[in-house]
Amino acid sequence: MIITDMLVSLSSFITGAIVQLGYLGIFVTMAMESAALPIPSEIIMPFAGYAVFLGRFDFITVLIAGTLGNLVGSVILYYIGLKGGRPLLLRYGRYALVSEKEVKAAEKWFKKFGGKVIFFSRMLPVVRTFISLPAGAARMDFRRFCFYTVLGSVPWNAALLYLGIALGERWQEIESLLRVFDIAVVAGAVIVVVYLLSKKKPRR
Repeated sequence: MIITDMLVSLSSFITGAIVQLGYLGIFVTMAMESAALPIPSEIIMPFAGYAVFLGRFDFITVLIAGTLGNLVGSVILYYIGLKGGRPLLLRYGRYALVSEKEVKAAEKWFKKFGGKVIFFSRMLPVVRTFISLPAGAARMDFRRFCFYTVLGSVPWNAALLYLGIALGERWQEIESLLRVFDIAVVAGAVIVVVYLLSKKKPRR
């Protein structure tokens, strides 16, 4: 299958970059992911966790490298939104496997919940990457954007990293586990959203 072959190629690219470049490879690949390139953190961080399991990497250093990569990639996408806006990504996004549906989902979340959604969306599949675009287009305060990006990226990266450590040599099995993990994360996000909406209701 084409999708399976693509995932194998991406996995080979990611693991090769990390093996060759070490922490820099983690930083670069995570920056690429956050800049809307089809490089999944669901492969990057678990493989890095496997390296921690082997004693080749340090947990905290990996977490810092991955989170800084998220920040840099997110800032790139933020400025794309700031300068070119939505039309630019819709026109050229297909080359990075970005669909119009994904862009609209990110825009909907940002318009509904504002700056706070930057934090929560960093722990949601798909939306976590593209939320930077509407944030830039809406000219969100840059310092707040960076703060929420880092704050939201840490728990996501730490969870994936820990998963890689826990699985050890079986880290490649993470794809099936992440389906359950994604469902749990989305369910948690729904609970948070319901809570925020309930607070906004006027009291009688």
